Amino acid sequence: MTEIATGTAVDRPHLLIADDDADIRDLVTAQLMREGYALSAAGDVSGIRATLAAGIVDLIVLDLGLPDGDGLTLCRELRSEGYAGAIIMVTARDSAIDRVLGLELGADDYLTKPFEPRELTVRIRNLLRRGARETGTGAPVRFAAFGRWRLDLIKRRLLAPGDSVVMLSTAEFDMLSRLVQSVGRPLSREALIPARAATAAHDRTIDNQISRLRQKLSPDGEDLILTVRGQGYMLAATVTFA
Repeated sequence: MTEIATGTAVDRPHLLIADDDADIRDLVTAQLMREGYALSAAGDVSGIRATLAAGIVDLIVLDLGLPDGDGLTLCRELRSEGYAGAIIMVTARDSAIDRVLGLELGADDYLTKPFEPRELTVRIRNLLRRGARETGTGAPVRFAAFGRWRLDLIKRRLLAPGDSVVMLSTAEFDMLSRLVQSVGRPLSREALIPARAATAAHDRTIDNQISRLRQKLSPDGEDLILTVRGQGYMLAATVTFA
């Protein structure tokens, strides 16, 4: 059964919160109501499909453990049926295999329980913003290509040559995304991780994250991400968006 958290409106993104735990549904919808979204909620696959049949849903927050079906299977079915909205999978499963499988089946992002509701809010906002961004041809911007690599700006993942998936942590993706968007221009530690701006100048974990990014971009990492003495880090490549 579908629960309507608040009425939909044509000028607001419509989000569907799908989780079999009523407490989680209430927590998430309460958080997102404050953001001004139109919200619906469902506790099972039948409720999800009823909501989708009733009107346009721009983004689904999809729990994998549903009483009448599996979220992974539903995600694959929705994509095969042509659902073009964003999907954020939320699950207690925390293995890399589950994350990769979820993304390969069509999810745009993956969040592990327990999670901070404000993090979910930020991810939703970013997905909706990325989906709405357009190129001069009117097509949504999804990929940033540099060298032999592609950064999927919607699914938040790195694609190696041959399109194999390289998993990135949230911090790694955000850092690489900022480097891509500022290609050819050095970024300070403060610019790379604004949330840590107060301590970034002496935060060695930022250097460690850059090192891990270079390893994941191997064998090109050292040539792609350069250290600019006294200024920070810079992506040395030509970037094309498509």
